[in-house]
Amino acid sequence: MTEFPTDIFSGRRFAVLGLGRNGAPAARALARMGATVQAWDDGENGRAALAETETGISGELVVAPFDTLAGFDALVMSPGIPHILPKPHPVALLARDAGVPIVSDAELLFQAVRKAGSKARFAGVTGTNGKSTTTALLAHLLRSSGVPVAEGGNLGPAALSLPFLPDSGVYVLEMSSYMLERLLDLHFDVACLLNLSPDHIDRHGDMTGYVNAKSHIFDRMDAHDLAVIGMNDPMLDGVASDLRTRGVPVQTISATDKHADIHADDSGIVDESGLIATPGSSLPGAHNAENACAALAMALRLGAPRDVLAKSIGNFDGLAHRQKLIANADGVAFVDDSKATNADASARALACYDRIVWIAGGIAKAGGIEDLAPYFPRIEEAFLIGRDAPMLAETLARHGVAHRLVGDLEHAVPAAFAAAKATGAEVVLLSPACASFDQFSGFEARGLHFIALSRALLMNQGKSGLPER
Repeated sequence: MTEFPTDIFSGRRFAVLGLGRNGAPAARALARMGATVQAWDDGENGRAALAETETGISGELVVAPFDTLAGFDALVMSPGIPHILPKPHPVALLARDAGVPIVSDAELLFQAVRKAGSKARFAGVTGTNGKSTTTALLAHLLRSSGVPVAEGGNLGPAALSLPFLPDSGVYVLEMSSYMLERLLDLHFDVACLLNLSPDHIDRHGDMTGYVNAKSHIFDRMDAHDLAVIGMNDPMLDGVASDLRTRGVPVQTISATDKHADIHADDSGIVDESGLIATPGSSLPGAHNAENACAALAMALRLGAPRDVLAKSIGNFDGLAHRQKLIANADGVAFVDDSKATNADASARALACYDRIVWIAGGIAKAGGIEDLAPYFPRIEEAFLIGRDAPMLAETLARHGVAHRLVGDLEHAVPAAFAAAKATGAEVVLLSPACASFDQFSGFEARGLHFIALSRALLMNQGKSGLPER
């Protein structure tokens, strides 16, 4: 793996708005590839970070506000900044007035790879839930098969932070709906749409808009490619039908439906040729079986040998904050599922355990936790934190679920452990079903705080706090 040539964007002019996890690396990378880059962030901290001395730049990088976008080749906007709904950012309006395309950094990664002469393939992963695990698992499977791999996008490194790969390489990109709305030429050789549930409706208007945004991952696919579609979601039936009408090969996946092309049974993940692989303990639950189905389908299409897949899937360690066992004491497991920022994601965790002490709350998504009612009988007691804890409490009260409003994790963790020991619950589960931004900078910070509190609690009680192996 090497760096991109320093002249492939020579003579090109890019605007970059938003200098966070995506924008700052994009601005630097484009300038290193020879482009003239003007970058801006509405926050002083973002501007200050990029204003520091940069090395290895063959183009030009300036930090300055935008009066016009006339003469620019493209505007790279950080995914979280709206360009249409709920209200377009003023710079997006400047781009529209100047006829300048608004693109994601993933689009420019694809352009850079092709301009640099590489035929490296692209694998795209999207869905409301499970896309990060699927992305990481696919990268692991390919890497174990000896394929040069770089993974990132919505997960991990920003797209333009990824290295240059040769013809034999594969870029594995997690794609959010925000990123998928801003593509021009990016062509995925394999792509999957795992599932859909209501999310980001403010950005897409309604579920139809959300489905359309997610479906952009298949836009430029043809008969030489492969689309992988979750079979258990009726909203995806139309997507699969449209792809088949276009002549795009489709494989369906399911953790439960034996009619899917690749599905789970008692032996593991199977297809028409038999057993492919048996996932290990780092992929618990039906939802992770479906993630494994998707990753294995794409890995096979990309040439990974079946025997290598069968061995390497057991070495996958899972991702932080996604049903991660972080401590185990007195018969109680502490499980960090902080990434569950909506009810559908929490449903996947709640389905994995029979007796649960549940820590939930934060900023609730549309619909709250009402859809989780089928799992409420598994909950011995719930401890609610964050802004919308009272709303969640109302739902639990209607269904007769024992609960307490405790405000924050500092109070929730010791109370939940005590409740688990008193009731015989097998797990203290942090699966908030809510966003974290009322109390934390993101789900990662929320998960790390839960881990620290849990292990400190156990250490103070003379226990190791480390998970049993």
